[in-house]
Amino acid sequence: MDSVRHIALSFPTVAFSALLMVALLYWLLVLVRLAPLELFEKDSLKGDHLASSLVALGFAGVPPSVALSVLLVLAGVVSALAERFLLSPFDLGLFRLPLGVAVLWASLALASPLAALLCRRMHPWFHRRAARNRRVLLGESVEVQAEPDGQGWTTGTLVDDPECSVRLHGKTESMPHAGERRVLVKYVVDEDAFRSVAEHDYLDARTRLSRLHLKRR
Repeated sequence: MDSVRHIALSFPTVAFSALLMVALLYWLLVLVRLAPLELFEKDSLKGDHLASSLVALGFAGVPPSVALSVLLVLAGVVSALAERFLLSPFDLGLFRLPLGVAVLWASLALASPLAALLCRRMHPWFHRRAARNRRVLLGESVEVQAEPDGQGWTTGTLVDDPECSVRLHGKTESMPHAGERRVLVKYVVDEDAFRSVAEHDYLDARTRLSRLHLKRR
């Protein structure tokens, strides 16, 4: 028990320990209905907010609070293992700080793909709840089922869950077409419908945005 406490309170694992305590408090508040499950959700993926960033990392289809919690748990485990087998056995002195920062980054990088995979396993459950929380579907790919009517209305089904359908409302400059794959990027509350973009345009935009961030660095 003492060794577990030592690892949990050692840098860098202590950072994840603190964040997990905050996450635990948040989920207790959700349990007693004092905090919403949709705390970090937005109506649109436009902008560099938490929900948009998580979708870009492959966490579409689940609430950001769930994705973030799973990511923190797995990253905390990776960090604890690194502390136990790589850092604790050595007297690092002042080198512990830069090495700890590197472990923090590596823990998140290594945990992210596995966390995204686990979250994808949760998709069916959240899809069943999508009637009450439509924003959870932002970032999901859909297949357009029919040509839009004169006002731009049509329907689409999720690519990875054809039993889940959504209403699509296209604009003149970006109209969906039957059989096309599109990505849901905005939920319009008043219409209870989604705006979407062609899948290849969405992926191209993400690539360009990533390259822009790299150039800025």
